[in-house]
Amino acid sequence: MKVGVVALQGDVEEHAEAFRKAAAELGIAVEVLEVKKPRQLEDVKALALTGGESTTIGILAKRAGLIEPLRKAAEGGLPTLGTCAGAVLLAKEVRDAVVGETGQPTIGVMDIAVVRNAFGRQRESFEAELEVEGFGKIRAVFIRAPAVVKAWGSAKPLAPVRHASLGLIYTAAVEGNILATAFHPELTTTAFHRRVLEMALGKA
Repeated sequence: MKVGVVALQGDVEEHAEAFRKAAAELGIAVEVLEVKKPRQLEDVKALALTGGESTTIGILAKRAGLIEPLRKAAEGGLPTLGTCAGAVLLAKEVRDAVVGETGQPTIGVMDIAVVRNAFGRQRESFEAELEVEGFGKIRAVFIRAPAVVKAWGSAKPLAPVRHASLGLIYTAAVEGNILATAFHPELTTTAFHRRVLEMALGKA
């Protein structure tokens, strides 16, 4: 099975390795494809959008002609995982904790609103143990992390935490074939990559 990692910026190799480990746990073989062009999406059965800098990834995706193909792929049922910046790109509503509305290019396929940099800058990075419905206890790494502040429609917010200024927020969300996490599961667990592989196999 071919799986893709959008490889425009961010922790591409970590996602690729998480896919390989998850596949081994499921007893299947995967070939990880670094997706940089629209036609490469035609070959993959599951996809990850990396962490990194969401504005930069969005601009590079727009320049590469990937925004609309990514949107169509996710809307068409491609099992898709977006982590940190990837979650920002998947959201229909985005604002920044400091500058407010960003106007950045997004894929905009999830019925969620996110606040970028909700936990501060790089120096405020931290780890925490979370209880994520459907995934159990997860050791989560937050690096310049966003927060899911609202969900509607068929989107289901997951892993609630109390935020000092935003109140109750969520650190993950799921909507059909699409998963988003504010944290970086590729650094600590295979659970989320395994879930999108299971979706691709028709087992989730």
